[in-house]
Amino acid sequence: MLTSKVAKRYAQGLLSFTVEAGNTATVVAEMNDVAKTIENSKELRSLFHSPVIDFKKKGNICEEIFKNFSPVVQNLIQLVIKHNRESQLQNIAVEYINKVEDLQGVQRITLTTASEISPKNVEEILKSTSLVNFDKKYDLKQHIKTDLLGGYILRVGDQQVDASVKSKLSELKKEFQLN
Repeated sequence: MLTSKVAKRYAQGLLSFTVEAGNTATVVAEMNDVAKTIENSKELRSLFHSPVIDFKKKGNICEEIFKNFSPVVQNLIQLVIKHNRESQLQNIAVEYINKVEDLQGVQRITLTTASEISPKNVEEILKSTSLVNFDKKYDLKQHIKTDLLGGYILRVGDQQVDASVKSKLSELKKEFQLN
């Protein structure tokens, strides 16, 4: 998922503040809840994207929804709404979580396969590449894309290994077209 510059800037500002204040653990848990709440609520997403509802009403609604959160998170939400950036709130939360994980040395790994595979096969795929550092913690997300036909695509951070049948067929097709 591409993250906007706005989300990155707000997330970096929040991270700087929480590291200095020493409450990163609390805020990361709450931002995780913010991201999940927005993801699971179609009504809240509609509220954030509505140009008809003014920022004061949006602020009051969010104040009620997130009333049990720390003042840091509540103030961030109100600031984002006040600056008409509420549609970016979920991205800000996700980007903040990613920045905290980066700070903690967590690797983000995405494994995309054509069908469901066993945990043993996942482990073998991860061990087959030098991209995964097993000395560090990692966050593995698995996706299924049937159009891969077979094989897998492994993404670790910003590096990718494409061992899918689809890409192999595409390479063969290019070779035949050149000859």
